[in-house]
Amino acid sequence: MSRLIPWFTRILARRYQVLDPAGVLARIRMFAQPSEVAEPLELLRAGIIFHARGLVNAKAIQHNLDWIWPYWVERQFNPQDISFVPRAFSFSHINLTHRNWTAVGLPDCDAYPIVDPHGLTTPLHDGWSIDFWIVTDTKRKLIPSKLPDALVNQSLRFDPVLEVETRSQRDDLVLTSRIRVERGEGIRMIGELEASTTEPAWLVVAVRPYNPEGIQFIQRLEFVEADRALWVNDSTPILFRDPPDALRMAHYAEGDVYHGLDETRRETETRCDVGMATAAVLFRLQPGEPRRISFTVPIAPSAPGSPQTSAAEAWTAATENCARLKIGDARMQFLYDAAVRTVLLLSANAFVPGPYTYRRFWFRDACLMLHSLLVLGCADRAQRILETFPSKQKLNGYFESQEGEWDSNGQVLWIASRFTTMTDRPWSDKLENALRKAVVWLRKKRLPENAKPGTAGLLPAGFSAEHLGPNDFYYWDDFWAAGGLLAAAKIWKRRGADTTATEASQLGNAFLGSIAESLSLIPSKRGKAIPAAPSRRMDAGAVGSMVADYPLQLYPPRDERIEATLRYLRDHCFQRGGFFQEMIHSGINAYLTLDLAQTLLRNEDPAFAELIRSVANLASPTGQWPEAIHPLTLGGCMGDGQHGWAAAEWIMMIRNCFVREEEDTGELILGSGILPEWRDNGDELHFGPTLTAWGEVTVDLNTGGLQMNASWRGHPPRVRIAMPGFLPVKDVLAGIRYRLQRDGS
Repeated sequence: MSRLIPWFTRILARRYQVLDPAGVLARIRMFAQPSEVAEPLELLRAGIIFHARGLVNAKAIQHNLDWIWPYWVERQFNPQDISFVPRAFSFSHINLTHRNWTAVGLPDCDAYPIVDPHGLTTPLHDGWSIDFWIVTDTKRKLIPSKLPDALVNQSLRFDPVLEVETRSQRDDLVLTSRIRVERGEGIRMIGELEASTTEPAWLVVAVRPYNPEGIQFIQRLEFVEADRALWVNDSTPILFRDPPDALRMAHYAEGDVYHGLDETRRETETRCDVGMATAAVLFRLQPGEPRRISFTVPIAPSAPGSPQTSAAEAWTAATENCARLKIGDARMQFLYDAAVRTVLLLSANAFVPGPYTYRRFWFRDACLMLHSLLVLGCADRAQRILETFPSKQKLNGYFESQEGEWDSNGQVLWIASRFTTMTDRPWSDKLENALRKAVVWLRKKRLPENAKPGTAGLLPAGFSAEHLGPNDFYYWDDFWAAGGLLAAAKIWKRRGADTTATEASQLGNAFLGSIAESLSLIPSKRGKAIPAAPSRRMDAGAVGSMVADYPLQLYPPRDERIEATLRYLRDHCFQRGGFFQEMIHSGINAYLTLDLAQTLLRNEDPAFAELIRSVANLASPTGQWPEAIHPLTLGGCMGDGQHGWAAAEWIMMIRNCFVREEEDTGELILGSGILPEWRDNGDELHFGPTLTAWGEVTVDLNTGGLQMNASWRGHPPRVRIAMPGFLPVKDVLAGIRYRLQRDGS
């Protein structure tokens, strides 16, 4: 029967004079290498859901532009705005210009309310939202989503509770919202508003059938006076501390409730079959009298047996033992502190790379984010997450993130090895068995020696795990396999499991040999740079091959091929000082820029500093990076608006500026990334304690010099101070302050 389907679709295509879908798919596949999986089912499913939302957006938004819409719509649908996107041939309308938001929450709780850049608040995952306005009796308005960025100031506070504050002002109209999460009878989102005017007005708490991705249906709204509760879809209440002074509601046929604010009737209930019900809860403002109101939204029950600590206590406990940074640069200090909290927030049960769009598990993101947890010193949290990996492994030994991606087995082997190396903790029996099965899977998955030239011994063509292009034989997958196998082999050898160690080591070296053979077949006219895959010309996808240097360190610093690849990427693939990923992302990528900065740092090339500064400049006011950044609007254009992998790489970057490891040579390098603006203003610098392959290390620097304190396990490494602008110091000992001499050259 399956053989008849292409034939049947071809007949239908001719009958209705449309393109034959089977033929189109066949043509599309010609752009990729033959592979087991054309495209992962999970990705197709996510894409269908994403564009289904976009189709609803197309029907709901452009025909109702008199509504109040979220910030991204107000800009993307404005023909005078740089964010404008024409709609003529776009079959779905999606947020491509301002994918930015900031999550609040608690450590060890996977409920993440998000706040968009102008204060729109979405309490529940992929749910409806709450907006805040001021409307005066003379029809003057403060609508944050319609204001230019200059009139809106947003900040993230963590003293110690995560709180997003958004302050909007137009002339004498001033509105401030503060959003956080507390623990009480369950987990609750808390909203606090403060508003002031110089004439009579209304403070409006508006319930909206959309979020930063688009429409999210509201079919029923009901206000229960006795409880001061506005129930949304009969499932979630918004609970107000004070009784409102007025209530307005509307269904789709009546238009946006915004247009009925001056009506006098008090409406307490509405239904909307279309799913576009709106409500406005109004509080009276008097001239010169600031008014404060608050509300709560239950977002999750308390986990059975969970400690009934306050939000402040929970955050203090989660952060108090993390590696601490102290520098005089307030912006970079804030970005580090925010990144630490992002990584802690997104590691509740299992690592997820984002609080909204990417609130699902991939081994790739989890492994790299786990690395940041380890350098922070959060060994218990890292171990808890790592121990969940075996349950996600398939029976054949495959750690599957998405069907058709082959990078994850190497990544799990690598991070499990880093965990044991940095903590000196053994693997559990369950994890040990899973890792052994992962080795067997890699051995069986390699292509045979008689495969076509350039691919023999590599992993099969697969879907681009890091969005490197169509299905191909990506070196990214093979470098991860080699790095994971060689790292695990060291652990097994140290533990006396010689047979397993030898098997993993031989297989890892076999992968490296196959990569070297493949690279040797690339025509010399294409130069020494490593492309994304054997048959690919050089393009932005080559960034995946840089994983061989950072974090895997498969080659020594300044390797000829790595340097040639880096040089190509810097010459051809940079925008606004950051790496511009042309494949899929079509934006500036913060974490890939930092990965390239790590290679420059390892090479002791001072150009690393400009990349760090560029990434810092690209962060949002709340200290977050979306997965990819629009080069013109500087808003998010891909993925989650608060990307956990980006936060993790910022932590790794700052840590390696102070403490960097060359594990194969047994060397620890101190201060090689300390920026001149950190050190030249006389401030004391501090980082630590951070875990390394040899023990726990803290670095302090002041006008008296640099001192390392360490708690070594076994034989200590060779330690070298290599701070830019100063003469190097070798054979550094713990507990001694070394006075540094400027390099006269």
